[in-house]
Amino acid sequence: MADRRVRAIIFDIGRVLIRIDVGRAMNGLASGLSISAQELWSAIEKDPRWKDWQQGRISARDWHLHMQRRFGGSATFEQFTAAWNLVLDPEPIHSNQLFEKLSRKYKLALLSNTDPIHVAYMEPHYDFFSYFPSRIYSSAVGATKPSPIIYQEALKACRVRAEEAVYIDDIAAYVTAAEQLGMAGIQFKSPEQLVSSLQQLGVAV
Repeated sequence: MADRRVRAIIFDIGRVLIRIDVGRAMNGLASGLSISAQELWSAIEKDPRWKDWQQGRISARDWHLHMQRRFGGSATFEQFTAAWNLVLDPEPIHSNQLFEKLSRKYKLALLSNTDPIHVAYMEPHYDFFSYFPSRIYSSAVGATKPSPIIYQEALKACRVRAEEAVYIDDIAAYVTAAEQLGMAGIQFKSPEQLVSSLQQLGVAV
C-alpha cells in the first residue's frame, strides 16, 4: 500500500472532522410542532426537496419557507438557521496539529454533502478550515456523494490524478465510490485509526 505516491488528502467533514448531533438540532426545530424530533428528521431526510437542498437548487431562505409550509412553526429565518446549525458540535474531532503536519507535504481538501446554511456557519467558526484551500461542497457543485462528479471536482481542485489522492469518510459506500475512481480510501473510525491508516499508505504524519 505504501508504494502509492500521495499528493492530496481529501476529507469528508461530518463525523470525520466535526461531530454531528442530529437530535440536538431536531429538538430545536421541533419545538412547538406536533411531531417528535426523531419524526421530524426522518421526514426531512425523505423530503422530495432534500436532494435539491443538498445539491444547491434551493436557496437557504426558500428551504426555511419550505420547512415552515410542510411542518408549521413560526421561527424566523435567523432562528431557523441557529437551530439547523445545532447539529454541528462546536469542538472539532482533531487538533490542528494533524492538519499543520499534513499541509506541509500534501494538498488538503474538503469534500462534503452539505448545504449553504452549514457552510456559512462552519467556515468562520472552525479554524481548521484555513488548512483546506480546496473545499468541495455538494450544494456548490450540484452533485452529492457517491456521484463520481463530486469526487472528480475535488481531484480537479487539487490538480492531482485519482491515484495520487486519499479520500477519508465515515460512510463505507462513499469510500468505495472514491476507490472505484482510483483513489485510496480510508473509512474513518477514530483519530488514532486514521493516523495508522495514513501511515500504512506511506503518508508522513
